[in-house]
Amino acid sequence: MRARLARLAAHLALALAGLCAAGAAHAALYGYIDEEGVAHFADEKLDGRYKLFMKDGGRLDSAAMPRSTATMPAGKADPDRDKLFRYVLNHPNIAAVDPMIHQIAAAQSVDPALVKAVMAVESGFNPGAVSPKGAIGLMQVIPDTGARFGIAADKRRTVEQKLADPRLNISVGVRYLRWLMELFPDNLELVLAAYNAGEGAVQRYNNQIPPFPETRQYVSTVMEFYRIYQPAGVSVVRASHEAGRVKMVIGGRRNMP
Repeated sequence: MRARLARLAAHLALALAGLCAAGAAHAALYGYIDEEGVAHFADEKLDGRYKLFMKDGGRLDSAAMPRSTATMPAGKADPDRDKLFRYVLNHPNIAAVDPMIHQIAAAQSVDPALVKAVMAVESGFNPGAVSPKGAIGLMQVIPDTGARFGIAADKRRTVEQKLADPRLNISVGVRYLRWLMELFPDNLELVLAAYNAGEGAVQRYNNQIPPFPETRQYVSTVMEFYRIYQPAGVSVVRASHEAGRVKMVIGGRRNMP
């Protein structure tokens, strides 16, 4: 009996160790602002322009945190990285949509932090964003998805025009996330992969993340933003001036203004 208990304890210890190891394997997040004012984010340092501003699965790089000019050592100011911090943590558009995010997410039992993370990566909080593939608005919803979740044209507005409405756009995006959560229960990475590449692509690859570079980077980057926006996570950086006009680029995919 004691031998069985000892073996069981050993198996449990190994399982817990595996879970701890998996939970600790968080990617870093890198970014830079290009000459056009476009923010680029990636889960690895793709080239020399990318600067680390988050590490260890949600810890900001303290050396990169914005400081006042009075306390910043000479030659250490980094306006591009400071703009990235302001974008991620205190984008001026977040306050406008935050009440809608919480209300709609609560109705669908979706974490508001997840909605905010998807929105950051999809549109950079730009309600007027339209992708080259026709994805619209804050949650980058394509018209076919809008139609699937109850958005129909009428005499006054087309489906595209309705999806440009922030409340309707968020509602469809959140309902799609909830539907994907039921399709891929307890696997948030598959939910995000399906949001990016379509649920059919995930199913074709045996319910695994498809081997598309954009989709894999999308999943990793949204997960890192999700950690940032968790209520118990990083506090908001208060900028003394309004955050700049920053757009989002993920995996070479650029949303149009």
